[in-house]
Amino acid sequence: MIGGSAVAKRVMCVVGARPNFMKIAPLMRRLGASVSLEPYLVHTGQHYDAAMKAAFFEQLHIPEPDQDLGVGSGTHAAQTAEIMRRFEPVLEAQAPDAVLVVGDVNSTIACALVAAKKGVPVVHVEAGLRSFDRSMPEEINRVLTDQLSELLFTTERLALENLEREGIDPARVHFVGNVMIDTLLHNRRRAPSVAAVLAAADIADPPGERFGVITLHRPSNVDDPMTLERLVDALAELSAELPLLFPLHPRTAARLEANGLRKRAAAACTLLPPLDYLHMLGLLQSATMVLTDSGGIQEETTALGVPCLTLRANTERPITVSEGTNTMVGADRARILAAARNILSDGGKAGRIPELWDGRAAERIVAVLEDWLAPV
Repeated sequence: MIGGSAVAKRVMCVVGARPNFMKIAPLMRRLGASVSLEPYLVHTGQHYDAAMKAAFFEQLHIPEPDQDLGVGSGTHAAQTAEIMRRFEPVLEAQAPDAVLVVGDVNSTIACALVAAKKGVPVVHVEAGLRSFDRSMPEEINRVLTDQLSELLFTTERLALENLEREGIDPARVHFVGNVMIDTLLHNRRRAPSVAAVLAAADIADPPGERFGVITLHRPSNVDDPMTLERLVDALAELSAELPLLFPLHPRTAARLEANGLRKRAAAACTLLPPLDYLHMLGLLQSATMVLTDSGGIQEETTALGVPCLTLRANTERPITVSEGTNTMVGADRARILAAARNILSDGGKAGRIPELWDGRAAERIVAVLEDWLAPV
């Protein structure tokens, strides 16, 4: 990847966890085509499953990282500290003109901190999103990364209000759209059918035309045994009216097992292993509804026009509620079932595609970067 023009400005791009991969893919494509910018990709290894990483990189045509830090798992503090420790010498050796981080994972804040302390400009893609829930580690990462960044790219206009309220100069903020949707639109036709997804998981019987998809992974839902049991009970009742497909996050699988709930979940839902991007997209775009606690899936279902019930008390992506197909239902069994039955009876929220979610966000970001890093 290193090469190109002798005067090209080096942009060090950081990925670390599964949500980052979908965001970095269109950016690497556009940066790689630029004559004035030179991308250098660092994978921190925050999510360290080698097979899953390889599947995402291959499916999304992300080039192999120039540097893989191989950090692995740990507590938030230990993981963030280890990323910082391993990232600093790479930053010093490569001397980039900017460090570009995406999203809100530990890799995002860790590498932004190192870059800012070294005087390297930080660029944050997906800036300004706020759940206003400081109990979420991701919220801390979002707020601090934005404070450290010199250039901030937003996915929705409301994000600018959040940033201005926190004292950030609006001149540093650019509304460009959503790179997650760039990836979705670029790959939608490549997603396999539902039958093919299930066959790959050795499940012979497709659910029929109407089915729901479940994703759960947030500690607030899966780490509290009472909350997890309440959610499983709601799914069990809903499954009598709609077949449910449930790809299991490793954390969720472990908690179901530990709390004696796996058999109950298996009786209510078709349990699937963790899915790669294209297989998950194949399920999402054909689903009758999606029940999730994932931020990215709130956005993807809005772009796909699929009704989404978010099993959280808040969201950092309010545009998916105000304009999209998303409804917040928390972990309350009665609200979940009422909203699900509304979708079954009349189709639920139709929503619309938010402004600039058109597949060209990465193009706009790179255009701004080319101008921002141009020689004076």
